[in-house]
Amino acid sequence: GLPLAGPPISHVFSHSLFSISTDMRSVCATMRTRPGSRTRNAAFVPVSSRIRSGIPNDAHRRRPLPLFAVDLDTIAAPDLGDVDGTEDDMHCGLDGTVMDRPDPVASGAGTPNGKKYFIHTFGCQMNLADSERMAGVLEGIGYRCSTEASDADVLIYNTCSIREKAELKLYSALGRQAKRKRQHMGDMQIIVAGCVGAQEGEALLRRVPELDVVMGPHHANRLGDILAQVEAGNQVVATEHIEIEEDITVARRDSDITAWVNVIYGCNEKCTYCIVPFTRGQEQSRRPEDIKREMAALGEAGYKEVTLLGQNIDAYGRDLPGFAEDGSGRRANTFTDLLYHVHDVPGIERIRFATSHPRYFTERLIRACAELPKMCQFFHIPFQSGDDDILREMARGYTAARYKEIINSIRRYIPDASISGDVIVGFPGETEEQFERTVQLVRDVGFDRVNTAAYSPRPGTPAAVREDQVADLIKADRLNRLNVVVNEIAELRAQRFADRELEVLVEGPNVRDPSQAMGRTSHNKICFFDGDGDALKGSLVTVKVNKVNAYTLYGEQV
Repeated sequence: GLPLAGPPISHVFSHSLFSISTDMRSVCATMRTRPGSRTRNAAFVPVSSRIRSGIPNDAHRRRPLPLFAVDLDTIAAPDLGDVDGTEDDMHCGLDGTVMDRPDPVASGAGTPNGKKYFIHTFGCQMNLADSERMAGVLEGIGYRCSTEASDADVLIYNTCSIREKAELKLYSALGRQAKRKRQHMGDMQIIVAGCVGAQEGEALLRRVPELDVVMGPHHANRLGDILAQVEAGNQVVATEHIEIEEDITVARRDSDITAWVNVIYGCNEKCTYCIVPFTRGQEQSRRPEDIKREMAALGEAGYKEVTLLGQNIDAYGRDLPGFAEDGSGRRANTFTDLLYHVHDVPGIERIRFATSHPRYFTERLIRACAELPKMCQFFHIPFQSGDDDILREMARGYTAARYKEIINSIRRYIPDASISGDVIVGFPGETEEQFERTVQLVRDVGFDRVNTAAYSPRPGTPAAVREDQVADLIKADRLNRLNVVVNEIAELRAQRFADRELEVLVEGPNVRDPSQAMGRTSHNKICFFDGDGDALKGSLVTVKVNKVNAYTLYGEQV
């Protein structure tokens, strides 16, 4: 049982700041009034929700400095081959993604108010989904999308705090926009949302006083209420973790073929390197009927594929009431049960999910994925290290042997399944021998793709304050060596698709070659073939593969 309300905010402010402890029906927020403004309108941002606490909001510690001035993000990443600029759909790249939308035609769009918004998203698919929700809120009150920050009235930077380089890019962008705001003194509003917002909170206002809003990911649906407070002359910090309730916000989807659907928010794990529990709060599962209702609406709107999202999706349902009637002792609503519940939604042809945690990945889930025909043959299961001592220091809750057992079970039920994972090199204290065990696990498993990263200290996490940090030059070397192996294995794994006929969901034309269509297989492989991408968009077609590389397939429509 979680407390219904968290402790009051207890920051110490200057005379121009004040703090407010809200009741159970309000967001805990901190507001700064602008010079000359009145404070009576700055009471709080009202939302229909209760506060949920339990995650300490102490992530404002100064982060450790790197041992050497080596830019780890310039180190060679896995060679994606000729993928025509298409990003891995699990992430939106280090430089982020700028939202690009035509004017909405849906009935839910508000009457145009002559104003525009600009959204720049950094980080994972959860952030992309949050940006879609914020776009839906803005378009519902009359805003329209702009791809140029200079044309926008509301600028939103939806941020990621997993890697320090992403934060530095954010501050660079904020510096440019803050200067513009000082020079022109217009009505432009600058918002920092997402994990950096949750991590830094009020400290970010002191660093960039031109900001209007600092907000955590839990408040995406409440953007309209927050903007109303800004228009009343206030700066708003909305970073407290709240209980996320269902609302009628219509997300402005990144695609009209594939869609993200959140099923669980937050994470209860305490991985020692990870800041997500601080920034996204504790786990909150949506009700199965609400998830199915959202998917049904997508099916009716013509969407063909849904990716179910959760920071720790296999933990879905453990915060929902009840136990299974079969006497097994498991919860009444597990992620496996959810898949059976939503599988028959009309119009949805494919279902994916991410991200899994090996600690909760069960054989029952694997059997369900094998039995249900709409489930894609793709599993993203981060392993983070191949050394048991490092995994224990990370507090991951499994061993390398257990991870390999999971992969073996998947391939026993679904022999052709594609497997991807995440790994960190250079975790504090990692020796060369421990790193070599990670390399060996990559070889033993035979991944189709691995997202590799050098360890980056995150403020407020136990690993960041350890004294046995690995030198950046060593991390860079290990990252390069691991990427060579990752590419070799991916190239070998891809050969099994040569000369095969595969079903491809067409997502549109190849942006670099309009004579080609681009789609994705059930295995999450990008596939290009000659054809009219616009005409075939949304269709499931059969493609004979005649060329493969590590991460891309080429063929001809059968």
